[in-house]
Amino acid sequence: MSRPSPTTARHPVQVAALAVSVVFLLVGVLGFVPGITTNYDRLALAGHDSGALLLGVFAVSVLHNLVHLAFGVIGLAMSRTAPGARNYLIGGGLVYAVLWIYGLVVDHDGPANVVPVNDADNWLHLVLAIAMIALGALLGRTTRTRADRRP
Repeated sequence: MSRPSPTTARHPVQVAALAVSVVFLLVGVLGFVPGITTNYDRLALAGHDSGALLLGVFAVSVLHNLVHLAFGVIGLAMSRTAPGARNYLIGGGLVYAVLWIYGLVVDHDGPANVVPVNDADNWLHLVLAIAMIALGALLGRTTRTRADRRP
């Protein structure tokens, strides 16, 4: 059984960023799939008027789905290097922390709720913020690969 060469081995923070990116891509695509997204006929471009719910729980709109897809693509690109992966996870976690705060203060039925978000989204955004920051900070403590450490 052959082992990957040290020059092609991925740093754990890269693997984590890649996994998170794939999940965002999957969620972005599933937001456009009727049945997985309930009330699909109420999917709006943006705003609180979108009545579509991913998995029957999380408020989504076309804009929301496109943001998930973009977040996934950005993550794929940034996961190519360990420092990029670390920055993606920590920076993305901070974005989700801000989105969590936004969800706490915005009127869910008001015009400022452009994403849109609901209570389920708020809890998910908090969990994502904590998990992404923790993954980036813990796995990205040293972004040098094994090959870099060899004399």
